[in-house]
Amino acid sequence: MVKNHKKLTMGEIVKRFIFITIGAILMAVALEIFLVPNEIIDGGITGISIVLSEITPIKLGLYLFVINLPFLFIGYKQIGKTFAFSTLYGIVMLSVATTFLHHFEPFTNEKILAVLFGGLILGLGVGLVIRYGGALDGTEIVAILLSKKLRLPVGQIIMIINVFIFITAGFVFGADSAMYSIFSYYIAAKVMDIVVEGLDESKSVTIISNEYEEISSAIMQRLGRSTTMIYAKGGYSQEDTQMIYCVITRLEIAKLKTVVQEIDKNAFISIQNVADVLGGSMAKNNIH
Repeated sequence: MVKNHKKLTMGEIVKRFIFITIGAILMAVALEIFLVPNEIIDGGITGISIVLSEITPIKLGLYLFVINLPFLFIGYKQIGKTFAFSTLYGIVMLSVATTFLHHFEPFTNEKILAVLFGGLILGLGVGLVIRYGGALDGTEIVAILLSKKLRLPVGQIIMIINVFIFITAGFVFGADSAMYSIFSYYIAAKVMDIVVEGLDESKSVTIISNEYEEISSAIMQRLGRSTTMIYAKGGYSQEDTQMIYCVITRLEIAKLKTVVQEIDKNAFISIQNVADVLGGSMAKNNIH
């Protein structure tokens, strides 16, 4: 039997649209107050819109809305109703905010400062919108659709699209502006990752050792982290054993290695990045 998805409460909906609004305004500030006046562009549909607004008399805000809209409808089935509506709202707010801020004077004419602060504010704005269930650029939708036909990763397609956009920016604004734009895009991407994933980066750890009971107990006592025992069978030895699985923070990696190696110097330890952690204690659920 298929369970119905939990509907968002009114408070959650209001919170979502408040943060999407804030994110869209921050992106508009980054574009109109820092980046665009200094001939620095963003990647994706936003970058295309900036280039077009430079070579035509049409304002940036209108391009942001018009160019993004078709891709939003095309990708409707892939992204779902809630995400589509949140994205549409974010794009509308971004278009309105950029139009309103277009006549304001730039905060600085120093390109280095524009790159740094513009990239930071841009990443913060985009990250907030993504974290609360929306998007401000149709490039991701385009990449999803193309990846199914070209059999290429979505991230790789986005990178290819942005390479062409920055090359085009080099012809319109000059090579220096194109290089500044690449640095600004890099800063924005890094800040966006921090906002979406959080500063307290989590790591998942898998440990294989014959001393699994003692190691599991030591991790819970000395690190205060719950562990889960997972049944496993050696591929060569064909012996039954238990793997230890737990989630720790980046700062706890060194301590965990020390704890494990004090008990078993030959223990196998695999550490991977975790995008997000939800739910209760892992110790309450044994996986068989």
